[in-house]
Amino acid sequence: WAGRYDQINAFEKILADNGVCIVKFFLHVSRSEQLQRLKKRLDDPRKHWKINPEDFQERKRWKSYQTAYEDALAKCSTSHAPWYVIPADHKWFRNAAVSQILVDTLRDLDMKFPKPAFDVSQIRVE
Repeated sequence: WAGRYDQINAFEKILADNGVCIVKFFLHVSRSEQLQRLKKRLDDPRKHWKINPEDFQERKRWKSYQTAYEDALAKCSTSHAPWYVIPADHKWFRNAAVSQILVDTLRDLDMKFPKPAFDVSQIRVE
């Protein structure tokens, strides 16, 4: 995956240069919280649809995943396409943090309705 970092950054730069606002969120769930959520999926029949047996195997590689995430976040967070690492053990906090960043980002865009290309006062509806 490391060979793709330059490609990711180049693609995101093209998007940004063409007016696309890029905001990326990494929702970080701790190992203990992930285990609790996996157990809840097993215990609640309404959540069985979320179960993926591979999740239980992949948990054994937690440290490797964390190293890979850290590398990707460090190498693919740029001024035009920043990564925001959001603690996500508590869904209320995750939602509040993501919402605030999105509100701030939209506010910073200072968007305005475009001005008409004609004199609106000259139009009459009969």
